[in-house]
Amino acid sequence: MVDRVTAILMRCFLQLRDRQEGQAAVEYSVLLALIIAVCILVIGLLGGQVQAMFQKVVDGLTAALS
Repeated sequence: MVDRVTAILMRCFLQLRDRQEGQAAVEYSVLLALIIAVCILVIGLLGGQVQAMFQKVVDGLTAALS
């Protein structure tokens, strides 16, 4: 009886282990987290420079329209 229960549990465990639906979701989540981290890092490093360039454009447009 114990051997039969053990065999059933082992079969269920192996079926769950071999499923791959959850693995894809985890891989996409990790990839998305890495992309977000890189974006935050780039924005943090280049944010001031981008803001300065936009301010030059705004100043140029303001001067042109005056």
